[in-house]
Amino acid sequence: MAFWWPLLVLGVAFVVCRFLLMLLPPSVPSIEVDASDVLEDGSQTKENSYIYIPRKGKALQTDKVQCYEPATMKYLGFTQASTPAEVKEHVAQAREAQKIWASSSFRQRREFLRILLKYIIDHQELICEVSSRDTGKTMVDASLGEIMTTCEKITWLLAEGERWLKPEYRSSGHSMLHKRAKVEFYPLGVIGAIVSWNYPFHNVFNPMLAAVFSGNAAVIKVSEHTSWSGLFYFRIIQAALAAVGAPDNLVHIITGFTETGQALVSSVDKIIFVGSPGVGKMIMQKASETLIPVTLVLGGKDAFIVCEDVDLPTVVQVAMRGALQSSGQNCTGAERFYVHERIYPDFVAQIVTLVKSIAVGPPLSGRYDMGAICVQEHSETLENLVNDALDKGAEIVGRGSFGHLGEDAVDQFFPPTVIVNVDHTMRLMQEETSGPIIPIMKFSSDEEVIKLANDSNYGLGCAVFSGNQKRAIAIASQLHCGVAAINDFASTYMCQSLPFGGVKHSGFGRFAGVEGLRACCLVKSVVEDRWWPYIKTVIPKPIQYPVAETAFEFQESLVEALYGLNVWDRLRALTSVVKIISERSPKPINVKKRE
Repeated sequence: MAFWWPLLVLGVAFVVCRFLLMLLPPSVPSIEVDASDVLEDGSQTKENSYIYIPRKGKALQTDKVQCYEPATMKYLGFTQASTPAEVKEHVAQAREAQKIWASSSFRQRREFLRILLKYIIDHQELICEVSSRDTGKTMVDASLGEIMTTCEKITWLLAEGERWLKPEYRSSGHSMLHKRAKVEFYPLGVIGAIVSWNYPFHNVFNPMLAAVFSGNAAVIKVSEHTSWSGLFYFRIIQAALAAVGAPDNLVHIITGFTETGQALVSSVDKIIFVGSPGVGKMIMQKASETLIPVTLVLGGKDAFIVCEDVDLPTVVQVAMRGALQSSGQNCTGAERFYVHERIYPDFVAQIVTLVKSIAVGPPLSGRYDMGAICVQEHSETLENLVNDALDKGAEIVGRGSFGHLGEDAVDQFFPPTVIVNVDHTMRLMQEETSGPIIPIMKFSSDEEVIKLANDSNYGLGCAVFSGNQKRAIAIASQLHCGVAAINDFASTYMCQSLPFGGVKHSGFGRFAGVEGLRACCLVKSVVEDRWWPYIKTVIPKPIQYPVAETAFEFQESLVEALYGLNVWDRLRALTSVVKIISERSPKPINVKKRE
């Protein structure tokens, strides 16, 4: 007892001290970011707040990217589209900065993250408002999809990032017992990212955080639909980097169209692309010219499966959030609903009741449940998908209502729509929707719903609901997709230790989690002597050049001694190995010379 008592006291003291330290607020510097030109404060003049009327059809790819609010069509200004030469210059500057940042300490990198986290928490309303103005999403949707996900990623990196980038020791195997085997992770250089419009804040921060924390530079091309917000969010990153003494030009945000993206792919050391399968194929083709690694996170057509033994009111609320998040801007959005035939009528009735209570309108002008469609003319695409389904026998059973819309913004809104009697011959059940449409199909058995859910070109995610968790897990395990939520929706993405990505036309490779962090690294395998300099590698005499007559006999015995299945055979083989090695100066194999 006398021996353990001091250890117990020290242990208790350590726990108490750690607890008291947790109560002390960390000293994190604050940063100032100019937001005077992005706030809707009523000071805009008529000249700089006019209604923007974009041309119909495919947008012209000029030297300017025009920016406007989807919900009101108010003009926000323009950004310059980077030329290929300018893109190469951005990457060259980032490459020089990265050479310095590569030797930065994890302490400095964590300080960068803490400064960002402090700013985000203190300026949630500003960040969400900027996102809302540029995409049309509501403030609540922006908080869920932009703020929480980014804070979760930063918190995970602070807690675990260094651990997963330090050398990882592996088993050395039977023949290398005298060696130490490890994997080391080095920065790749400049990470390029081409990101989509659905989450302009998080889609910029997500690749940037992983790249910078792993010692890389980052050059990110934001979507032409959300360039305005992307450039403001860049100011936050610049201020935080400056606060920790990072080199200038470590992170770049560029704007533009196709040629800008192609130039970026041609210049960086790795490319991360978030977008459509069609553009993803173009990215792959361009990346093949320089043979750089590619991560593709493409479209989704996620199945939302509801078994008959669920708590229906709870699941209906989750289903609504999954279908209508950010007007269908959720990259893991539920787009196909499969409901067991026993509860199908009740599920449809409750969904319709909720949908009819949904108010759609400009998100910053009133209390609306759903905002605008971000991409120009996408509402027409949604209407075509609905009409195709109606022509093939589907039926609309419920629609939401519009609030007070400006006459110039009507095309940017689409009411939440519930459709029944759908099947897989309809485009609505096969093509990515990215809109507030809820097609509901009934099923009668687990085998049937598994077959239906797998009948898709996409394989991003799924959500399975059942009162029997083992049943839900069993169903999800048979679905061919990259992420699965059991009795929940999109919860996998809030666990930032997990990788994110899909299969089939949803892409390949992963961002987020350990896999995504290490994907920003050169992964190097290293083997070194375990007991250097006492035990060193020496080539056994029988296989030294010129090889002995017993060389192959030695190899046969060595293989059996190391890998034989029977312990007695291994011991006998080991005896043979020792015997061959102990022979004096084995004769080399005689090779007759040609005359």
